[in-house]
Amino acid sequence: MPALCAMFTQCGKIIPFQRFVQSGRVAYVSDGPYQGKLVTIVDVIDQNRVLIDSPLSGVSRGEMRLDQLHLTKFRLRFPFSGSSRVVRKAWDAANINELWKETMWAKKVEAKKKRAELNDFDRFKLRKAKQIRNKLRTDAFYRLKKKN
Repeated sequence: MPALCAMFTQCGKIIPFQRFVQSGRVAYVSDGPYQGKLVTIVDVIDQNRVLIDSPLSGVSRGEMRLDQLHLTKFRLRFPFSGSSRVVRKAWDAANINELWKETMWAKKVEAKKKRAELNDFDRFKLRKAKQIRNKLRTDAFYRLKKKN
């Protein structure tokens, strides 16, 4: 418990959230024409909308609703309401694209996309491969169980 508290405390108070809507926060777009892309929050417009920019993902600067975004653990450091050039430099310096590809979140998104692209025959081959794997696993389990 002390290690957990040390991670989530600030000035003796417990902070329940670590991902805040703030300037420089990298977010994953979950809805709309830019679905599946990473963007950076440049400025907060109001309680429901933010100004986003992502020059390297092909998303132009504009406003987006917060319910279309999922906040990531990454945050870029740049001056308040920085230009697209400043955001691009910070993105490159932080190496966000490579850091994102290493996360479990990105790997799950990629796997989901691969599964969606399977055709009928590929799904059949996958099902048969899983059956063979499960049979081998079950046989190995019963051999070990019999040995003990």
